[in-house]
Amino acid sequence: MPKLASEFEADCPCCNAKLVIDVNLRRVVSHRAPEREDMPELGNAHGILEEEAARREEIFRRSVSDEKGRSDALSKRFDEALNQVSDEPVTRPVRDFDLD
Repeated sequence: MPKLASEFEADCPCCNAKLVIDVNLRRVVSHRAPEREDMPELGNAHGILEEEAARREEIFRRSVSDEKGRSDALSKRFDEALNQVSDEPVTRPVRDFDLD
């Protein structure tokens, strides 16, 4: 509620917050955020924290398993490249000096 004659209340078009604007100061004096529909209940805060901890633990386990598999994949790719190079004949590299 506006307290002074120079203040008026308006709704924010973006977030629907209640804004109190002072005409003389040309700025927002106060705002009230709208009630969120998806706001968690504080009575269930312990459950929410446990769910988040379980989610973080699962993400960590996945990253560990991906990292273990990554080293196996890299070693397999290295072995394939090594076999491919060993099959090619050894040739002398062409230098710019040799082309003259």
